[in-house]
Amino acid sequence: MPLSEFRISKAKPKEKPYKISDGGGLFLLVKTNGSKLWQQKYRYLDKERLLSHGQYPDVTLIQARKKRNEARSMLADGRDPAIEKKLAKVTAATLARTTFELIAEEYIKNMEERGLAPTTMKKKRWFLLDLASPLHRRPINEITSAEVLYLLKSIEKSGRRETAKKMRGAISAVFRLAVVTLRAETDPTYAIKDALIPPKVKSRAAITDEKKFGGLLRDFEEFTGWRIVIEALKFQILTMTRPGEVRGAKKQEFDLDKKIWTIPPERMKMRREHIIPLSTQAMMIIEDNWPEIDGVELLFPSLISNRKWLSENAFNSAMRRMGYQKEEVTAHGFRATASTILNSRGFEPDLIEASLAHQDKNAIRRTYNRATYLDQREKLMQDWADLMDEFRDNVE
Repeated sequence: MPLSEFRISKAKPKEKPYKISDGGGLFLLVKTNGSKLWQQKYRYLDKERLLSHGQYPDVTLIQARKKRNEARSMLADGRDPAIEKKLAKVTAATLARTTFELIAEEYIKNMEERGLAPTTMKKKRWFLLDLASPLHRRPINEITSAEVLYLLKSIEKSGRRETAKKMRGAISAVFRLAVVTLRAETDPTYAIKDALIPPKVKSRAAITDEKKFGGLLRDFEEFTGWRIVIEALKFQILTMTRPGEVRGAKKQEFDLDKKIWTIPPERMKMRREHIIPLSTQAMMIIEDNWPEIDGVELLFPSLISNRKWLSENAFNSAMRRMGYQKEEVTAHGFRATASTILNSRGFEPDLIEASLAHQDKNAIRRTYNRATYLDQREKLMQDWADLMDEFRDNVE
């Protein structure tokens, strides 16, 4: 006779464990201590086996019958319910160990092996290992779009819209890794792409007036602070490069005979090698700062250690000490200074773009430009250096 809740509640412990059958192999085992366990007998490959379904009342009669029917369906499909149960436990345990943090660390390791720049890796670690810490312990396949959006909105509300936007991209990269390695089914960041408020785009503060720019260059010469910072700043402007590219400049990157500086891909924003013809003025700075000590490679090392880079704020701090505000000029803005002045004076735009290491969207033009512009850029870089001298010397 099938079991009922009444019969189960009335079943009392005895001197020995006993069973109360419900049918279809399902029975309730009443133990001597009064606990009641759901179990099911079945045959698989001509062998009798036993399957446990949990303890009553944690598992109700209705739930136990459902588990029994599921087991019988597996048997009908030729599968062993006990083995399927073990596999389900293993899968659940694996998913519990496949947390966002573990996959984020795997993603970061992959990016390190690809040779991403130290500054890029620093930002990725900040996004994924610091800001995304609320997601760390969560199984990645359980994280929802709403969960990620809540995290990003909290950052956005603090005024860091750009950070929220870039962090969404970093989190998305982790989910894409999980998807392709079969540890997640979807990327929940895709659905919230348009839910974030776009960041306000701010141009780098730059001096584009030739007279004011000349005044800045004159102030460089009169600056009484740490001289190597000014030398590095002047070299950055002369070469139209980014501050980080100059701070990390090493001896082995320079061919003094050919007068060229080759920045390797791992130190370039677009991950492409960049060759820079060096003007006479740039060569003078190199000769004045060339390290002669064995083991010292940096052209513009830190004052603290000749094996460490100048700090990220070194250039801007020097200009603040000269009296220039961040709204007037920044080290990153000097590329805009060069571009604006050279374009206004009628220099070839493609040459200017190539000198700034801007990538042409047209693949054929990009290949052509790399092959033919070096000689022309050599003249452009010298013209730019001569203009800088002219601006500086004409300050009243």
